[in-house]
Amino acid sequence: GLAEIVDYLSASPGRFLRLTGKDGEERYVALTSELRRRLDEILGLGTHAGRGLRFPSLAAPLVAELLASSQIEADASWRRQVERLTASGTEPVVPSTLRGELRPYQIDGFRWLVRLGTWGAGGCLADEMGLGKTLQCIALLLHRAPSGPGLVVAPTSVVPNWVDEVQRFAPTLRVRTFIGPARAADLADLGAFDLVVTSYAILQIDADALAAISFATAVLDEAQVIKNADTKRARAAGRLRAELRVATTGTPIENRLEDLHGIFAFLNPGLLGSSESFQARFVRAIDRPNVRDRLRRLVAPFILRRTKTQVLPELPSRTEVTLRIPLELEELALYEVVRKEALAQLGSGGGPMRMKLLAAITRLRQAASNARLLLPDSTAPSAKLDALGELLDDLLPSRHKVLIFSQFVGHLALVKELLHARGVSFQYLDGSTPMAARKIAVDSFQAGRGEVFLISLKAGGFGLNLTAADYVVHMDPWWNPAVEDQASDRAHRIGQTRPVTIYRLVARDTIEDRILALHHHKRQLAAGILEGSELAGSISERELLDLIRGP
Repeated sequence: GLAEIVDYLSASPGRFLRLTGKDGEERYVALTSELRRRLDEILGLGTHAGRGLRFPSLAAPLVAELLASSQIEADASWRRQVERLTASGTEPVVPSTLRGELRPYQIDGFRWLVRLGTWGAGGCLADEMGLGKTLQCIALLLHRAPSGPGLVVAPTSVVPNWVDEVQRFAPTLRVRTFIGPARAADLADLGAFDLVVTSYAILQIDADALAAISFATAVLDEAQVIKNADTKRARAAGRLRAELRVATTGTPIENRLEDLHGIFAFLNPGLLGSSESFQARFVRAIDRPNVRDRLRRLVAPFILRRTKTQVLPELPSRTEVTLRIPLELEELALYEVVRKEALAQLGSGGGPMRMKLLAAITRLRQAASNARLLLPDSTAPSAKLDALGELLDDLLPSRHKVLIFSQFVGHLALVKELLHARGVSFQYLDGSTPMAARKIAVDSFQAGRGEVFLISLKAGGFGLNLTAADYVVHMDPWWNPAVEDQASDRAHRIGQTRPVTIYRLVARDTIEDRILALHHHKRQLAAGILEGSELAGSISERELLDLIRGP
C-alpha cells in the first residue's frame, strides 16, 4: 500500500529504495528523480492512517495530480471532493445591486472568492495594498447575502471605513455595527442581507456571542492580526461559524513562515496540519529540495495576490527616497552614551536576554530620533526635525500634502510643536484617538482641511484612504518594511492621480542604518511563498546584539 511505500521512502532518502523481500533478502529499486519528487511531496502532505494515508480534503486536487498515472484506492467521498474542486462550473455574475464598477482584476477576485465558497474552502485575498480588496469583498458579501448574515471583523480604526464603503457600494445590505456598550441588540434576529461589522477587540471580548451565530460569510480584514494562532484573538476567530471564510491582507507573511500557518488555521483548518507538524514539515525543512515548492503548491489555490505593477500600470509612479541624516554632535554624544550603557547592562546578566535586547534597541532608536524622547528637558538640536522642516518648506508652498508617520507618539508630539511654531495646519491620529474622531480627521484631510496628517505607524498604518496626500515621510524606520509599505499605501492607492514620493529619515551611522539592512531580508521572506524567491528567518538574539554593537 501507499503507507508502506512511504515507510520505505522515509528509510531511504536517496534515489535507491531498499526493499526487504519475503525471503528476507534486501533488494534495491532505482527511482527516477521525477517519481522520487512526487512521492516525497505525497509524503509531506499526508499522515498515516492504518495501512493508508490520510490527506486534508482541500489537498485532494494536488494529491490527485501527483498520483495521476497511478492506480489508487480511495473512498467515494474522496473522489467526489476531487471532482468538486476541479470542476470549472459557470462564472458567477457581479450583483446588479453593487453601486460601483469593478476593474477586470477585481471581477476575477470576486469570481475566485465565489468559487471557493462553492468548494467549501476559505481564501486569502492578498492583493498588494491599495488595489481595492474591500470592494471585492463587498461584492462577495452582496452575492452571498441571500444565504444568510455576513460578518466583517476589522481593526478598530478601519471599522468606520467599512461601514461607509458598504453603505456606499451595497445599500441593500443592512449594516449592524457591533461596537459600543449597547451592542448586544445588534446580534438579535439576524437574517439574509444583514451584515455585522465589528473589531478584533470586540471579537475577543464577545467570542461566545459571535460563535453562536451561523454566518454565510465571515471576512477578516487585515488578517495578519491573527497570524499567531496561540493568541486569544486568533482562537476567537477560529471559533466563528461561517460557510465561507475570507482573510484579506497585503502581508500574509510579515516576519515568519509561521504567519501563514496562523492565517490558514482560520481559513482552512487542517490543510497545513498542526503548528508542530508545520514546523517539522516546512519551517525547519524549508531549505531542503522541493519543500518550498510543495508548500507553495499546497496553498496556491487558496491565496490570490496581484501587485500594482501587474494590474494597474496606469497608477501614478511611486518614488522612495532614503535621507541619511548626520546627527548633531550633542545627539551623537547622547547616542553613544546610551549604546555603551546598553552593552554594559547586557553583559551584566539577569533577566530574559531577548527582552533586555529589545528594550535596549528601543532606547537606541529613540536616541537616534530625538534626544528629547529620552531626556525631555534636553536642549540638544534635532537633525531630523531640521530635515523635516526643510522638506516642508519645499513642499507646502507648492500645495503638496504630506503624511508623517512615526512609531513613537512622543516623536509625533515634537513634530506637532514644529508645525504649531510654523503655523502649519494638520490632522492627528494615534492609538488613543476614538473611532469617531479618526473618521472626522480622515474626512477633513481628504476634504482639504490640513496640510499635514500626523499618524502613529501602528494606529494608522492600514485601512485608511488618504489619497489627498502625495508625499509621505517616515520619521523612524520600523523593523518590518511591510508595515511601512502599508502605511505609504494610504496615499499610493486607487484614486491617487499624482505621483507619490516617500521619504525615510534615517539617522546616519546609528542603529537605524542597520535596521534598513534587515529590510531586504524581510522582503525575501514574504516573497518566498507568494512569488517563489528565497526565504529569510526571523531576527535572532545574535542579530539583535549586532544591531547594538554596530559595525
